[in-house]
Amino acid sequence: MTSANDILNLIQEHDVRFVRFIWCDNANVIRAKAVRTTFIRDYLDGEGVGIAAAQQALPVMYDALAPGSGLTPAGEAHMRADWRTFAVLPYARGHARVLTDIYAGEQPWAHCPRSFLRRMIARAAERGLQVFAAFENEFSLLRPSDRGPQPFDTTVFCQTWALDQATPIINAITEALEAQGIQVEMTYPESGPGQFELPVRYADALRAADNQIIFRETVKAVAHQHGALASFVPKIYPDKAGNGAHLHFSLQRDGHSIVVEPGQPHQLTAEMRAFMAGVLHHLPALMALTTPSVNSFKRIRPRFWSGAYTCWGIGNREAALRAPQPSAGRPITNIELKTSDATANPYLALGAVIAAGMDGIARDMRLGEPVTGDPADLSDEERAARGIRQLPASLGEAIAALEGDEVLLDALGDDLARSYLAVRRAEWEAMKHMPHEEEVRLLLERY
Repeated sequence: MTSANDILNLIQEHDVRFVRFIWCDNANVIRAKAVRTTFIRDYLDGEGVGIAAAQQALPVMYDALAPGSGLTPAGEAHMRADWRTFAVLPYARGHARVLTDIYAGEQPWAHCPRSFLRRMIARAAERGLQVFAAFENEFSLLRPSDRGPQPFDTTVFCQTWALDQATPIINAITEALEAQGIQVEMTYPESGPGQFELPVRYADALRAADNQIIFRETVKAVAHQHGALASFVPKIYPDKAGNGAHLHFSLQRDGHSIVVEPGQPHQLTAEMRAFMAGVLHHLPALMALTTPSVNSFKRIRPRFWSGAYTCWGIGNREAALRAPQPSAGRPITNIELKTSDATANPYLALGAVIAAGMDGIARDMRLGEPVTGDPADLSDEERAARGIRQLPASLGEAIAALEGDEVLLDALGDDLARSYLAVRRAEWEAMKHMPHEEEVRLLLERY
């Protein structure tokens, strides 16, 4: 546990002038109030930094309340710092950051996404399970121009010329992430214009969601310092590859992986299979939390390697759930959910995946056989016989699925479910007929 003296020493050592208290709202907009360090002692303990309760009812379009949220301009909640997450920002001289849990009085606030993930972690722990995860982000680098932002490059997948052009930015992003405790595994140019992928190491579930906030903040800030705009918008170009944030997850018990059977590196355990079955069963509703923007559904289409059907496969990039292709001596270590992107609040997305997976375990759901080819090539009859459904094609359909999913609604709780659905309904109604170019202009700097 980080002590008050540790924080004060770091502030003095690094000449920190402001500490940003960070929260992420239901629209997945990362927000902050920055406290002058002259007064930081007042916030080391106690009720924390106040925000209007209505902040959790703001859609992505503007700072105005979504109708039906149950929240009004009256009332206040307080951000309590999790000082274990304190970090001096390598990209903002004189500033530091701390992630927060939001409280109402002495209790975690019912609308707090981070507290929701904590509850789902505790639910898994009741069965002796620990969830580990990592978000695998794709993002687009853009150059400003008189014609609006233009792609940093127009190369094809993994072409080295893209790396050559972006080397200073990628190096600076990597250094800034590693200065904040996030280890970058590799980087490579993706298929889309100016598109890059930068996978990071896995962590326990709470830290993984925190890392996603830190990752997004760092990538955008460092790119800006280099005269570029980095954006995680899922579908910037209608006819080009989109940006996902694939969610990799695994299960442990007593510090040991239970993804595969002992001594059988390619055989998933019964618990892992049931967890995966729960995720697939609830996936139509989960998408309102893991791919929750109107723009998200322009990426998720059959034959686009984005996971448009409720199926799983081994090494199959058209399956919504993918077990990485095992090799000699290398077991399956995690499962990848492809229907996930960076417009998702990571606490809500990962918490809901845990809730779905734990429901699969509790009900001993059956996973079925892996799909070995493209599910779009199967006939309607073949898909029906195997229980494979096409996933929602719009945010409106995903919202309707979530509204009918009692397991996920119960996990969220009445208050959080109400405010979250209100925000997403407001976004759906405002943006469902918005021209693509206007939608992208709105979202480029939000995500």
